[in-house]
Amino acid sequence: MAALLQRAAAGIVTLSRFPAVRVSTSMDREHELQLVRGVRTGDPAAFDAVYEAFNTRLYNFLARLAGSRDVADDLLEETWLRLVTHAHRLQPDTRLGPWLFTVARHLHVSYRRSRILEDSHAAGLLGLWPSGSTRPSPLEAAEANEAERRIATGLASLPARYREALLLVAVEGLRPAEAAEICGVTAEAMRQRLSRARASLARRLAEGESPGLASLKEVTL
Repeated sequence: MAALLQRAAAGIVTLSRFPAVRVSTSMDREHELQLVRGVRTGDPAAFDAVYEAFNTRLYNFLARLAGSRDVADDLLEETWLRLVTHAHRLQPDTRLGPWLFTVARHLHVSYRRSRILEDSHAAGLLGLWPSGSTRPSPLEAAEANEAERRIATGLASLPARYREALLLVAVEGLRPAEAAEICGVTAEAMRQRLSRARASLARRLAEGESPGLASLKEVTL
């Protein structure tokens, strides 16, 4: 994070605005507000704490969304650079997790547009669950389970708008309304995406339903 602060101070990053997202995360709210205050005033310790809390989650989200560890690395670094450069613009009551996931998603959308990456290519990419990464992952144990691997393959083959919906709600545990705000769509549109995503995933797993699929079907809308 110190290196990111130095790069931002050197003016390497081009500033762009991201809307503040005001939805909940699992972080203790009082602690989160303290971190926001520290980040807004440029406190390195606050940046480090936010980095430690969200870096692995953001990396996993981007790697699963993009299907590439290399792309995820680049987008992850840019996500943190955006936080550094926009820190003074944060509202005092900013929700850090949703703000960061919104930025990460916007960067992935921009990447896909710049590369003209078609959704149909997703199934041939690296795979949803990153492997070989030096980053610790809370889902490493699940990766060894064949049922989870089958779900991962099915998710990787979904169009990006469906994949991100399931990742935000079923994996990150956000409410559909929160995911809708992050993705810039209405709550009803997100509910439709989730329904279609689950149906499409179920079709891909029709040859033999995985036990893990139940957790995706039970997402509360």
